[in-house]
Amino acid sequence: MTVLVLLVVLALAVFGCVCVVWADRGGPAWVRAVAAVTLGLGRVVRSSGKRSGGNSSNSDDG
Repeated sequence: MTVLVLLVVLALAVFGCVCVVWADRGGPAWVRAVAAVTLGLGRVVRSSGKRSGGNSSNSDDG
């Protein structure tokens, strides 16, 4: 079940990225709408990562 959910999330992310590229090249209105939602969600995810305070890629081990 978890694998199915992850596959659906991955498929939605890939579809969103395709719509962003297509909208950049002048796609139809629905593609531009999906691209705007995708870019907006990307901004939300980035800002929520910054607000969490922790950065797992940097460590003070040495």
